[in-house]
Amino acid sequence: MKIENIKPIPKYIEKMIIKKDKSSYVAYSGTTRYYSYFTKNDKELVKITVACRNRGKKWYCKQVAIHGIHSKIAYVKDIQYCWIGGYVVGWFEEGLSKVKKYYEDGIWYEADDKYFDPFAPIINLDYVLKLKEYKYSAIDRAYTDKYLKYLRLYEKYPQMELLVKFGLYQYSMSKIILNKTAKDKKFCKWLIDNRQELSINNYYVSTVILSYKMNKPFKVVQQYEENKKHFCKKANFERIKKLINKKDYDEFLLYLFKNNASLSAYQDYIIACNYLNIDMSIERNKMPRDFRKWHDIRIDQYHTQKAIKDKEERKALYEKFDKVANKYLSLQRIAKENFVMVIAKSPSDLLKEGEILDHCVGRMNYDQKFAREESLIFFIRNKEEPLKPFVTLEYSLKSKKILQCYGYRDSRPSQEVLDYANNVWLPYANRKIKKIA
Repeated sequence: MKIENIKPIPKYIEKMIIKKDKSSYVAYSGTTRYYSYFTKNDKELVKITVACRNRGKKWYCKQVAIHGIHSKIAYVKDIQYCWIGGYVVGWFEEGLSKVKKYYEDGIWYEADDKYFDPFAPIINLDYVLKLKEYKYSAIDRAYTDKYLKYLRLYEKYPQMELLVKFGLYQYSMSKIILNKTAKDKKFCKWLIDNRQELSINNYYVSTVILSYKMNKPFKVVQQYEENKKHFCKKANFERIKKLINKKDYDEFLLYLFKNNASLSAYQDYIIACNYLNIDMSIERNKMPRDFRKWHDIRIDQYHTQKAIKDKEERKALYEKFDKVANKYLSLQRIAKENFVMVIAKSPSDLLKEGEILDHCVGRMNYDQKFAREESLIFFIRNKEEPLKPFVTLEYSLKSKKILQCYGYRDSRPSQEVLDYANNVWLPYANRKIKKIA
């Protein structure tokens, strides 16, 4: 594209912009709005961004930026970027401003293509679809405001059209997905076969790729990806991070995923092994082939040795536990919701819960933490089956937050249960805590 080939806004485009603007922003006459339209400049497809403003019934439109589909530079005029307020356009020439800004000289300047591209609805998207090379681009179905980026990718990956038309537009601009579809026809077919689930769920791109490679359900792989982010960003798993080298995180998390094990279960395994003086520098101890089997063995060994040591202390523990449970009894919630929240009444309640749900709440010092008022254990029950173990929750008295919330074998509860725990019970419990304090 060339500066000398820049033409004024066509009258029919200006009418379309004003019509669109009147229907959308008529109440915002004191602000600048942006629209864009496609045209050709020196045989190159360009997107021209137009600033629009009105005073009363009079509308003003001016070209402020031009981006070409194959150009590395853009041209900008009478527009500036402010890091606080965003894009600013000068309106002195139109009589809408009393002071002429330093950048209002009516000259087109060069800028990097990635800059000066504010959000601006396209007025004439049909113009692109009339061009032979973009006739089948499906840009009108793409739900994107990065039109030139989309078309540039389409030139390189024409299979984008297929993804968009099958409702997979959220993945159509991922180069990872596009490269995979170009090289692997089975992957492309697999995407289409799973389009219904993919189109209604916001899965990570990495989830999609890993789910295909391992032939695992999307939700299972998504949980792995979330665990990975949680593990790397949060400070809850210091014991694990001391044992596993940072460069081995991916291998370790994949190991847990393949063994259907949670980070919390592995942390409990470390605690048990350390108590039993197991050498964790040996690979078969650090990551045993059958994690569930060795997890249960070590936890049972830990529990047995602990029980021998703690035999004389159990009576005092039960008394302390009972006092704490009664102190925080008001945190229970038995209301009109589908679930009820019940506090553990004794260490034996934790043992029973852990045995039925096959997790470690009855075996990993949770009773000691409860008695010391470090954290409390609650049982979430279905209201119709209040005595049947369902989901176990650990609540921190220090941070007033939920530390853990797991179902059978450390599985993630349903979203309905998590919403109840975080949005209904937690605010209720924190209000009650203030009264107890």
